[in-house]
Amino acid sequence: MPSSFTGPDSFFSSDEEAWWASVDRALKGAPREKLFSSTEDGLEIAPLYARRPDTPARSLRSDAGDWRVVQRIDIADPDEANAQLLDDLQSGASGLELVLPGALSSNGHAIGVSDLAGMEALLSDVQPDLIDIRIDAGPRTPEFLALMLALLERRKLDPSLVAITAGFDPYGWMAVNATARQDFEVITKRMQDLVLSVRDTGSAMRAMNADGSVWHNAGATPAQELAFVLAAAVAHLRQLEDAGLAPQEWAERISMCLVADADQFGTIAKARAIRALWSCVLEAAGLPQSPAALHMTTSYRMLTERDPWVNLLRNTVAAFSSGIGGADSVCVLPHTLAVGLPDGFARRLARNTQSILLEESNLAKVTDPAAGSGAMEDRTEKLCVAAWELFQEIEAAGGLPDALSQGLVQKHIGAAKAELDSKVARRKRPITGVSEFPDLSETAVHVLRDGGGARQALRPELPDLTALPPPGDGRWFAALRALALEGVSLVDPSSRKDPEKRDPSFPVLQGGRIAEPFEELRAAAASFEAATGAPPKIFLASLGTPAQFTPRASWTANAFAAGGIRVAGPAVHASLEELLAAFKESGATLACLVSCDDVYEDEAESAARALKAAGAVHLYLAGRPGAREADFAGAGIGTFLYAGCDLLGLLKDAHARLKSVYDGGQSDLEVLK
Repeated sequence: MPSSFTGPDSFFSSDEEAWWASVDRALKGAPREKLFSSTEDGLEIAPLYARRPDTPARSLRSDAGDWRVVQRIDIADPDEANAQLLDDLQSGASGLELVLPGALSSNGHAIGVSDLAGMEALLSDVQPDLIDIRIDAGPRTPEFLALMLALLERRKLDPSLVAITAGFDPYGWMAVNATARQDFEVITKRMQDLVLSVRDTGSAMRAMNADGSVWHNAGATPAQELAFVLAAAVAHLRQLEDAGLAPQEWAERISMCLVADADQFGTIAKARAIRALWSCVLEAAGLPQSPAALHMTTSYRMLTERDPWVNLLRNTVAAFSSGIGGADSVCVLPHTLAVGLPDGFARRLARNTQSILLEESNLAKVTDPAAGSGAMEDRTEKLCVAAWELFQEIEAAGGLPDALSQGLVQKHIGAAKAELDSKVARRKRPITGVSEFPDLSETAVHVLRDGGGARQALRPELPDLTALPPPGDGRWFAALRALALEGVSLVDPSSRKDPEKRDPSFPVLQGGRIAEPFEELRAAAASFEAATGAPPKIFLASLGTPAQFTPRASWTANAFAAGGIRVAGPAVHASLEELLAAFKESGATLACLVSCDDVYEDEAESAARALKAAGAVHLYLAGRPGAREADFAGAGIGTFLYAGCDLLGLLKDAHARLKSVYDGGQSDLEVLK
């Protein structure tokens, strides 16, 4: 089709060499390397890529058409949860993620179901054969799947017509809970038994899940997440082989879950990469090719408790990238999940984020839109190589369970987490609304009551599951399903204790949100205000004219606000005496000099000495000291604040000084001891 665009011939004839020539002129002698960057995995990102028209579109989504819109259901009361899920299903959702007691993804919120009556209440007026259902209850997943299949039997529904996925990954559970190897083997044996039993019912349930969210939340990079998901999937293949399942069925019983975050290109590349990697595994194992069943969930790690409205933007990018990357199903976590149990409004926004992408943007109508993009093809290929190398290292260690026991996985994630934490602390990984542009006057968002009290009130009498047939050949799960049909309670939804033993020698993975360290400082600021009657604050000792101090004063106010510390000032001071009077009137005990370097050269030392004499407990200077560091320090300036400094550590120190002064009036020297 001819282009209707009219422009100079040079627009169509420019080549890479001409582009670089223009770049060199713009750089004015600076090296070209300045334009290159790298990902968390150290993969190079170039400033320009050539098109790859010879690269065909990858076969991504296993089914033609839209991806499934999965809504998270985690309200404790089954009746209330039912009302919410019916609203979701009637308003655009095509799948449900049932978060039940024991799920690693529960974040303290789970549906209080223990028996068939509870499952009936939860799924009242729901037609399971018309939707996708994901069930995650940690090691209690078989019990809840037994309740689910019992429900289908009671309703006389053919299990083969219901799309059920188990969201439990025993290897992630092992990593987070330091499960003793003996108990871990019991868990995997039960999962094998589950697969054999559901096969006999005719169900196509994908009972084994390779879940990337565990590794992602612990700090893993995209390549690491891919490698560990791949290693978990291969471990599942071995479990299915041990169970005696026919090889051609193995891949059909496994699902995969990856995390989508606000890195648009990284998420797209990750989603495309897992399919290529899985294809390589199946080929190497001599198994028939089978498309990966890929579910993606937006990142909990990226969510913020403070200014949670920004989470809507993060979720939108993540959901968009999941769709472009070819996910079969996507779950958008409500933007208030880090605050508490999301209400109906937050859940509606999560649902509508996907509806807009599907119904208004028609995002699913094109197969692999990233195909042929030089940048995306390069990113995907490099990610595949990095993930495959780590996957081979895990396999060389004996597979994922052995790699976990040896601490190999934890070592890789620990190094990545340390690097991530450092970038967050130095704002090299800025968090809008938290470490950047915080809103100290934000109002709280509405969340639902936890519902923990309702769960605590449920104390069912549980059967002795050890009396069931030993797991391994399908009889254990069949007996469990029979108990469910009798109305027996299979789990105690009020229990928060894991029944599995822990191995004290096992290095545990700990997950969390990257915004938490800064949010803890905001909480400390609120506690300080509650105790003293005034918020923590620092005096901005502005020197010179507004044109000279405003840029750094604005930047400094934003930096201290990231820790919940308010500023007094800046203002124009006609003399040093006027500056000191303003400092004393502010009531602040900390002060920060703000101006340009030329003014610092002439006035910083005298102003610092005067402020210390006037009672400033600690002095900061906004900017790098350069060659004058020793002189400034001699004048009483203790800390220098600049882009790239350890802002988190600086703010923690500032809070410690404020608290020490309030508690006992210690001097600067006493605080430093």
